[in-house]
Amino acid sequence: MFKKKESISKEERLQQKYSKINESGKFKKWRNQRPFWGATLTLLAGLMILYIPTHLYAIAFIPGSLVFVGYLFGGLTLILGLLSYIFPQFSTVFGVMTIFISVLSIMGALGGFVVGTIIGIIGGSLLVAWEKVELSVKDDDPDLESVQTAQA
Repeated sequence: MFKKKESISKEERLQQKYSKINESGKFKKWRNQRPFWGATLTLLAGLMILYIPTHLYAIAFIPGSLVFVGYLFGGLTLILGLLSYIFPQFSTVFGVMTIFISVLSIMGALGGFVVGTIIGIIGGSLLVAWEKVELSVKDDDPDLESVQTAQA
């Protein structure tokens, strides 16, 4: 009446996931070696944080105006998003910096109508949580290399 589910170990699930990724295209392989969604949300947050200072450009350099701080925070968030793609091994540091800058952006750019701040916090959290996992592939499949990496 009830079928028993076969218990699959974590290692076997990772093996199945890796073999699925290995058979896919180049973009999927590239994406799974990086904190893709964290970096993408960080870039989106940077664009949203830059939205307000861009529209307030006329008063950006009036003495006493904090709009230039919005440019600084938005630009730094964009740079952190790009660096997360290029250097995935530093994703934890970039994630902490993204969260910090996103919260501070409320002061200079209203945080991209606060939506930029929320997306920046989520993107930074995904960067902090991402880790690279080393898989040792079984010798059953001669097409696969002995050690590959995949996203957990």
